[in-house]
Amino acid sequence: MVDGEPLDCLMEAESKEVGAFIAQLSDNECREWQWDWNVWGRRAQLAPQGDWRVWLVMAGRGFGKTRLGAEWVRERAEADPEARIALVGASLHEARSVMVEGESGLLSIGAPWRRPTYESSVRRLVWPNGAQAFLYSAGEPDSLRGPQHSHAWCDEIAKWDNGSSRATATWDNLLMGLRLGGNPRLVATTTPRPVPLVARIMAEGTSGGVTLTRGSTYDNTANLPARFIAAMRETFGQSLLGRQELHGEMIEDLQGALWTRALIERSREAQAPPMTRVVVAVDPPASAHGDACGIVVCGIGDDKIARVLADCSVEHASPERWARAVADAARAWSADRVVAEANQGGEMVEAVLRAAEASLPLRLVHASRGKTARAEPVAALYEAGRVRHAGMFPRLEDELCGLMPGGEYQGPGRSPDRADACVWALTELMLGRAGEPRIWFD
Repeated sequence: MVDGEPLDCLMEAESKEVGAFIAQLSDNECREWQWDWNVWGRRAQLAPQGDWRVWLVMAGRGFGKTRLGAEWVRERAEADPEARIALVGASLHEARSVMVEGESGLLSIGAPWRRPTYESSVRRLVWPNGAQAFLYSAGEPDSLRGPQHSHAWCDEIAKWDNGSSRATATWDNLLMGLRLGGNPRLVATTTPRPVPLVARIMAEGTSGGVTLTRGSTYDNTANLPARFIAAMRETFGQSLLGRQELHGEMIEDLQGALWTRALIERSREAQAPPMTRVVVAVDPPASAHGDACGIVVCGIGDDKIARVLADCSVEHASPERWARAVADAARAWSADRVVAEANQGGEMVEAVLRAAEASLPLRLVHASRGKTARAEPVAALYEAGRVRHAGMFPRLEDELCGLMPGGEYQGPGRSPDRADACVWALTELMLGRAGEPRIWFD
């Protein structure tokens, strides 16, 4: 059988055929079979054929990239007692916690009697046959200036910090030291992001000795919880973020866009601190069958940094439904202000919202400039580090990355309703009366 096919064949075989197959195995083969990656790995997780120097694996989360990298390193180490392998993570902590000690790390895979020992004091793994691997941080390029290696595994290279060109310097120093043995090779595993290092490796292509493997989260459905798969489909769907983080597509930033994905990623945090002020902003739809009703919750804390807290937008909603969604968001987040754009009939907007919740702390605002013009000072707040995203908001972020200077929108959908609501909320919190838009008091 061809590598990667035995498991599929056995799964499709009848129990008698499986029994006959196992009966043919020797005691040693029975003992080794459960640890044989050529049996259990998917075809895309097995090293490609051919004369390559760099194997770039660019796939969605949950594809099995960590297991792929660890199994490749294990196979090299077990086959060559002279192997000297570099393990490079975004930080030393990630190299140890993911590449070495993680569920799919080097201490958890392969036959237990052949697993390496980890010497934490010198950041070194040693296999029983004498092969060795060393941990490095991509944030310390000079640590790779001098050491020589026969193989290397670089994990999540798109996450490497490239401040002061550290990521590219780490890569270059590693390549220059990859000169031991007869066939030095490197595996780089990553979720795709349009960062300079990934773009450079892809541009080198096969002529530069690079072999590319792509993959999706859904390629590994058999090994992932069904509820996780369902949640990912529901939450991210075909959003640009979902296409990047799950489907493994490289989503390029629009040239000159007010927001880039790198800017948003730098602004992300897992959880917001307590807020001293919370605003719900609404960009009402022109009709029940038109665009979405943008409903975004933002807040500000004692540190004077604004946070995007929630995207509660609704699509194809009647006025009663979107007004109720606004009232529910205001109640859930204890908002002290609801800001609603009044251009699409201010009296109607106010009446609908008051019908849903008479006590809403409502303020109507009027847009005297276009959506993207209003967004420019808010984008500057992101650049200055004064706005953060407390979580992930894929559809909102897709729209932000489609706003262009000069009034043009090139993102998904006909109109950036979520992004516009976000801009209104952050304007209210951060720019006040001095900023655009002009405010009408109720």
